[in-house]
Amino acid sequence: MHQPTAPELEILKLLWLKQPLTARELHDELEPVLGWGYSSTRKTLERMGEKGFVACETLGNKNSYRALLDKMPTLAAFAQDFARRVFELNGPLPVAMFANSKLVNADEMADLEKLLAELAQQHKAPLKDDEA
Repeated sequence: MHQPTAPELEILKLLWLKQPLTARELHDELEPVLGWGYSSTRKTLERMGEKGFVACETLGNKNSYRALLDKMPTLAAFAQDFARRVFELNGPLPVAMFANSKLVNADEMADLEKLLAELAQQHKAPLKDDEA
């Protein structure tokens, strides 16, 4: 599975917070953050649909979007990948670094900690002969 780009992650974060949303609603809320025109928002949503990140459903005469990616596994993979690529950290990230997050609530912290540990363990696993 491909990881969302930074702008795609912004769209997903908004959808996780409140969905379904139309392309216009998404654009209006994200325009100050992304600085995009409406056509760029629509094109990004189209590509996200092709990648399986969002689903589009027609409600009356409006298209509404829902996130197809689960929030916690997506955030854990994104954070672990960033820590590995940028800071060259190979162990599990401390879940305390997310304590003041507006995106992760207290109930989700245990899930996040488990997912981060699993991702770190997968990265440490030795390569099989056919993977080397």
